[in-house]
Amino acid sequence: MANETTRRAVLKGGLAAAGLGMLGLPEWALPALAQGEALVPFTDVPDEFGAGALGPTRRVLDIRTIDGPLTNRNDFYTIQHFDQPELAAGAFRLKVSGLVERPAELSLDELRGMGAADVVAGFECSGNSPRMVQGLASNGRWTGVPLRAVLERSGLQPRAREVVFFGADHGEEAVDFRGQTHNVDQPFARSMPRADAMTPEPLLAYALNGEALTREQGFPLRLVVPGWYGVCNVKWLNHIRVQADRFLGKWQARWYRTLWAEEIDGEVSFHETEISRLRVKSVIARVTRSGSRHTVHGFVLHDGTSLRSVEVSVDGGAWQRATLDPATASDTYSWKLFSFDWDGATPGEHTLVSRATDVDGHVQPTPEELEYKQTGLENHQQYPRTVRVS
Repeated sequence: MANETTRRAVLKGGLAAAGLGMLGLPEWALPALAQGEALVPFTDVPDEFGAGALGPTRRVLDIRTIDGPLTNRNDFYTIQHFDQPELAAGAFRLKVSGLVERPAELSLDELRGMGAADVVAGFECSGNSPRMVQGLASNGRWTGVPLRAVLERSGLQPRAREVVFFGADHGEEAVDFRGQTHNVDQPFARSMPRADAMTPEPLLAYALNGEALTREQGFPLRLVVPGWYGVCNVKWLNHIRVQADRFLGKWQARWYRTLWAEEIDGEVSFHETEISRLRVKSVIARVTRSGSRHTVHGFVLHDGTSLRSVEVSVDGGAWQRATLDPATASDTYSWKLFSFDWDGATPGEHTLVSRATDVDGHVQPTPEELEYKQTGLENHQQYPRTVRVS
């Protein structure tokens, strides 16, 4: 309790760097605050939370530090199943094979020569949740060549139905078949139907926020599928294979699934869906104080469907409309930043929660409303936050 009290005192005092250094707290806890603005401390952030909470090769974004539309490429959340391969740009080739008329191995220069496109896209790991303080999410401006241009150059055969994306990261995996286990070395891979792959949005990206991808973000090339969960955005992409049948690799067919319970005529049945498009979700990221004025800041992730509203409730009270930041509202696939003027904040602990609704009527559910989901992925439930006002 003494450590927590001291931590809160430092946070309440504006997160002075000297104070954090004396306490041994990491610099990632320092959001950029406006002149005269102070951070109102959350009381729901674990002491052990930090950028390296998942280990040395994975990174969690401290969402309290969000201060603009784009996430710095060195702060962008990072997670992967295998290693982080180190690839040389000069020797890199993207192999395109399978049911194509013109198989190819394309260099980075050849890809750049096919025409560049930009997209601002935010996404999260499908396992993002309150346990990680929603820190497996980020937003960036991606530059690359449209996937459709590469597929059109290669010429899809009439039988082509599935496009599979392989990364250079790989590892040994146990594959079970009728009680027998086979240990095989496999690359990470995901797929999408031909119809989705041929839309204008998917991008073979080689730059993030105007700079070359970092190794952590998939240098030299990665797939970006705007509006889809992070697992679909294959990093260290080095092979695209086009085929007629569904791809049944582990990370497509067996792991990234969501099990849903459904009650029909009094009987409960179950069905599975694969992880693909983002489900609409809002998160309160930080609360600030300037004089007697308190402001709630947060972000919304979604699949590109326009938003109808973002609302905030204080201590279980009525929903009140928040304001979307114009800087992010115009980009279809960007996360949407929002703010809410919290009037009449009184000293003590308070609970704040946000919810987003899109124009199709999808409302971010409460935890209770999401109980019919039987697995932990796609956790887009409302996320109550607790803060202490001094």
